[in-house]
Amino acid sequence: MTSAPLAQRLDGLLFFPVTAYGPDGALDTEVFRAHVRRGIDAGAAAVFACCGTGEFHALTLEEFRVCVSAAVAEAAGRVPVIAGAGYGTALAVQYARAAREAGADGLLAMPPYLVVPDQAGLCAHYTALADAAGLDVIVYQRDNAVLAPETVARLARHPRIVGLKDGVGDLDLMQRIVSAVRTAEPDGEFLYFNGLPTAELTVPAYRGIGVTLYSSAAFCFVPEIAMAFHRALADGDDATVHRLLDGFYRPLVELRNKGRGYAVSLVKAGVRARGLEVGGVRPPLSEPAAEHLGELEALVERGYALLAETAGARKAGSAV
Repeated sequence: MTSAPLAQRLDGLLFFPVTAYGPDGALDTEVFRAHVRRGIDAGAAAVFACCGTGEFHALTLEEFRVCVSAAVAEAAGRVPVIAGAGYGTALAVQYARAAREAGADGLLAMPPYLVVPDQAGLCAHYTALADAAGLDVIVYQRDNAVLAPETVARLARHPRIVGLKDGVGDLDLMQRIVSAVRTAEPDGEFLYFNGLPTAELTVPAYRGIGVTLYSSAAFCFVPEIAMAFHRALADGDDATVHRLLDGFYRPLVELRNKGRGYAVSLVKAGVRARGLEVGGVRPPLSEPAAEHLGELEALVERGYALLAETAGARKAGSAV
């Protein structure tokens, strides 16, 4: 780990690797490391290991520890490694301490298991996790953990809680959260992340309220497309943004919506299709239907064709 605060190191495209399993269903750390290495080499600004796309829910504590250690070893300080943590407070603390021992730079705190807590309970949960972790914490808002603006403002005062990842998609709520935190902590450095599945589709809307960081599941299997989209956003290249949204990301979302669990299993299938044998998903998730895998393959081909069209358009424009 480096001495720089985590909030100062998260600037760029965020990589959420899948977790690799061998033919026997056990962890394959060598393939996992290869996946992490490819992502960093492709331009990832951070590695979020053992989170949603990485099937945190399916890992034992020891498997989690091994995976986080492997990600940290592969990153070797080049980019920060953030590990998932979840379940109830007691178990979340155990995962947080395992992540710290494995060398992680921070935590992504996923919703508590099953129960639907009130705001006081959520605040107590994330505060206890941050107190015990010894790591900077990003709170993941989704499902049964939807936070009121005043709750986020209170959490933002904690020196170890550095950001909020939104997986709800309520822009009105997010705008009020951003405003509440800014009012309570005008000089603070609090991060916001678009954490919706296939976040690229909603990035333009989130950028309108100042949320520029986002997680890219597509980066796992089409990093060139994901990076081209990210660069186009930064450069204000609306033509490329719209070309990729209309021709690749919107169809990808429509395909993802055809099956339960596809936000993970379809991504993992995409990684396998690109030549890295990361195995299937663990139950209770299931593999995508064969016809949907064919649609994914055709869509990936279309995405790379769009990149070629974009390069051609730029070349023609520079020649004028």
